[in-house]
Amino acid sequence: MAKKRKSSAPNRGFRVADQIQRDLTELIARELKDPRVGMVTVQAVEVTADYAHAKIFFSVLVGDPAACEEALNQAAGFLRNGLFKRLMTHTVPTLHFHYDRTTEHAADMNALIAKAVSSRAQEE
Repeated sequence: MAKKRKSSAPNRGFRVADQIQRDLTELIARELKDPRVGMVTVQAVEVTADYAHAKIFFSVLVGDPAACEEALNQAAGFLRNGLFKRLMTHTVPTLHFHYDRTTEHAADMNALIAKAVSSRAQEE
């Protein structure tokens, strides 16, 4: 009986998303001149199965997250064109930028934990 080969499609999706993340990080840092875009870190990229759309999750070290998200979504066509020149794929996904609040939530949780620990220490 012949063994079935596992499909490499899921792995390919991760590889494409990873390559998009690396290339977008470089494009935003070097090519994008919008003053609303501060120090941006691309946290994650999710690509649809047909590679038509990509959600890019980012965080901002300096600047207003809402203005940065607006600027990145306005520059999505420019960034997509830059990706088209770099990626070796048939289609380049349409880019949708979303501000990632994970670091804010983590800081809030750390503050709550520290508060609970200090109140417990005071009780003892």
